[in-house]
Amino acid sequence: MAYKVAGIDVHKEVLRVVVCEVEVPETEPERRRFGTTTSELRRLSAWLRQQGVQQAVMESTAQYWRPIWYELEPYMHLSLAQAFSNRAPRGRKHDFRDAERLIRRLVAGELILSFVPEAEQRAWRTMTRMKVQLTRDKSRLQSQLECLLEEMRIKLSSVISDLLGASGCRILRALAQGEADPKNLAALGSDRLQCTEEQLMDALSGNPQPFHRQLLALYLERQQIIVEQMEKLDRMIAEAMKRYQEAVVRLAAVPGFGADSAQQVIAEVGPEASMFPSAANLTSWVGTCPGEEVSAEQNQSSRSAKGNKYMRRILNQAAHAAVKKRGSHFQAVFRRLLPRLGYKGAIWAIAHRLCRLLWKILHDGVVYIERGTEPNPRAQRQRVRTLVRALRKLGYEVDLKLITPRIPASPSLMEIPSTG
Repeated sequence: MAYKVAGIDVHKEVLRVVVCEVEVPETEPERRRFGTTTSELRRLSAWLRQQGVQQAVMESTAQYWRPIWYELEPYMHLSLAQAFSNRAPRGRKHDFRDAERLIRRLVAGELILSFVPEAEQRAWRTMTRMKVQLTRDKSRLQSQLECLLEEMRIKLSSVISDLLGASGCRILRALAQGEADPKNLAALGSDRLQCTEEQLMDALSGNPQPFHRQLLALYLERQQIIVEQMEKLDRMIAEAMKRYQEAVVRLAAVPGFGADSAQQVIAEVGPEASMFPSAANLTSWVGTCPGEEVSAEQNQSSRSAKGNKYMRRILNQAAHAAVKKRGSHFQAVFRRLLPRLGYKGAIWAIAHRLCRLLWKILHDGVVYIERGTEPNPRAQRQRVRTLVRALRKLGYEVDLKLITPRIPASPSLMEIPSTG
């Protein structure tokens, strides 16, 4: 039976499809045009199965490839090519020729293919990425709120550390409801605030206008909606990853990571990182390993290639947090690399090590053991309590505890009992 491959040139409203027999390249390919509605996609699926197509390849054009992928996924092997790896010569671009070129370059191994996970992991990605977007929206809203308070001549953020914390929200709600007396507003602050009552009253002695209060109320309503949506997403993600909570706990114990970042990593690479045969393969896909630009036997640049932007963001944030943990192994490595690589280079080197480490934890099912300098036992216990509290808040049933290490060189070890 002839092995047939379909090339699909994807657009928002139209698809150009070419079917070729790869073993007999001289045969005339079949060409068809389809729409992108559900009925048209079903017609496309039926036609490809009638033609005996075993594999299909398409370009990753924005998000328009997703409906085609979901429709064809149960029936054939699919490949998603990065668009720039199928570029046509200038002045020779045509939709059907683009689809034919996709097939030729796929057979020749010249396409750069994207990693598309299974349906369950795709759902995790959608939820975790939505939460990241909500976090950015919350930060943007806080900046807009700061601008409004400056226009009102209220310097609240200068005397309290968290403008949208418990005390800040109480004061802002009272301000939006019409309270103008700085003394009454200052009385809403917590006793644990670092500023004095006089400093707080001075910061709240502004000149808010009626339209300022109305805008402030709108900002606070939007902030409350974002917080509620983030809490709902937390519960949805924890419920979706309930089967893999042991992997979440193992990752969350690594310096720089937490429950939230552990969930994001698993959503991007999978609970066992099974698609990546080695740590080097994962770091290459993420884009944390040194790059190559070799010409005349000389490497002109070792700058890292572009990779998965979501994983790069997580690892960059985790690296910044890991090097600040006192006595950790990553802090010692960072201080050793800092004079030679500079701050950015040393941080990226730590991100590379974290990427290799998380592959080891997920792929081999091991537990992280801190091998840095002697840590503070009180800080260790506080770290365990914080981690347990964060995981239980998300709905995971965990019980972490410190145990005495059997290896003298390992000053601390977190034991994670089986939760299955």
